[in-house]
Amino acid sequence: MKLPALPSQVPWHDTDLTVFPYAARVDGRWWILRLNGFPDHPLYTLFIDAEVGGDLEDAPATWWLRAPATRPVLSAPERAEVLRLMAGLGPYGAEAGTPCTGDWCTCSVLTDEWAARPKAAPPPP
Repeated sequence: MKLPALPSQVPWHDTDLTVFPYAARVDGRWWILRLNGFPDHPLYTLFIDAEVGGDLEDAPATWWLRAPATRPVLSAPERAEVLRLMAGLGPYGAEAGTPCTGDWCTCSVLTDEWAARPKAAPPPP
């Protein structure tokens, strides 16, 4: 996948979600990063309004993803919109119609229900 031209700075918000941890409005479109099962898959996949933009082994340093204290958090309605857009796209490869099902991979647990869980939620029994 060829990435679009990436701006040096993106107004990322923390989503409070594990599968889709970052989202931003760029020119009226949702940019959403899916956290993949690294190192078996690229670290992130960028989606623009739920269309795949490409895989990233790491995000540009100017995106400040590692500075959580400076990043605003999405509102509940914005989070719901992100989850609606990204329905069915939790597992790596789902965007191509071939979600990863490898025994070595955790993609099979990345259902829509799992993707909607807040980061602080305890794992299922």
